[in-house]
Amino acid sequence: MPGHTKPPNNGRTTLKELAKHLGLTKGTVSAVLNDSPYAKAIPQHTKDRIVAAALELNYHPNFFARSLRKKRTFTVGVIAAEIGDAYGSVVISGIEALLSERKYFFVTVVHHHDPQMLRQYSDILQMRGSEGFITIDTTVDQIPKLPTVVISGHRQIEGVTNITLDHIKAARLVLGHLSQLGHRDIAVIRGQPLSSDSGARWDGIIDAARALGIQLRPELTVQLAGDDPSPQKGYQSTKELLSRKVPFTALFAYNDISAVGAIRAIKETGLRVPEDISVVGFDDIREAAYHLPSLTTVRQPLRKIGALAAETLLDRIEGRNGHEAGILVEPELVVRESTAAAPKTPKR
Repeated sequence: MPGHTKPPNNGRTTLKELAKHLGLTKGTVSAVLNDSPYAKAIPQHTKDRIVAAALELNYHPNFFARSLRKKRTFTVGVIAAEIGDAYGSVVISGIEALLSERKYFFVTVVHHHDPQMLRQYSDILQMRGSEGFITIDTTVDQIPKLPTVVISGHRQIEGVTNITLDHIKAARLVLGHLSQLGHRDIAVIRGQPLSSDSGARWDGIIDAARALGIQLRPELTVQLAGDDPSPQKGYQSTKELLSRKVPFTALFAYNDISAVGAIRAIKETGLRVPEDISVVGFDDIREAAYHLPSLTTVRQPLRKIGALAAETLLDRIEGRNGHEAGILVEPELVVRESTAAAPKTPKR
């Protein structure tokens, strides 16, 4: 701009310096950069000038000033059972992407399914100014004090929006696929009781098996124990199944991580996947396509679910939408190398 001194681009350009550089008032520049109602009366070419100058001079609005002015913190609390596991980390990446786009911060806490820790962290997040909560693999059984979106929520609670995969359809896709391949002796690894999806996924399997005329035998069912997110639990559970000496030609694991452990246990006995036993996982984590054999699995759009949760919560916080009790997400069966036609004679 002729007649105006360009401030040094040292990464600390203030609103006052930016306004002086443009020859405009601080109020005009602030209104445009904060998209306030007053900005509607400002000509578009002036708005374009302001935005271009802000980018050129590396101007960043003062977050604390913004918070004080609007009496808001623009902060969301993310409450998770784990954050380093292949499931939670992808969901959180989706949450982060949407919140970053909308210029929100988030604070993540991990409770490891400890009810007391969960209550303490919820209170701390609220005291520190969180405007809402997103929970991951967390059982919410009380009316929350703030707007809350529960990923994998299955309880109807006032003030909570549940984002849930259609587990009935997912089970029908898996058992239908195995049935078409000729499998009738199907083993199942159920989820840990602490996992919020365990009950719904097992109910879906029961429903699908009944519809397809498949008998779920107790001796071919085992449940994961503890909260270890590694393949070890799937490995141990499959070892237990194999030790029962009851032949089966297919295994439906609770998630991809346990399926990876299951494949290791099967191979150690001298059996082959999928020639002797087909294995199906759940989630379609990033590693599923690169395992040997690559894993047939139910795809949950994990990153998309995280972004959907964040968008739903911000819409509630900012008053754009009313409270939705539930959002159902469609699953997809991804067929890869770990499933094949059932052998004519099941091997022990």
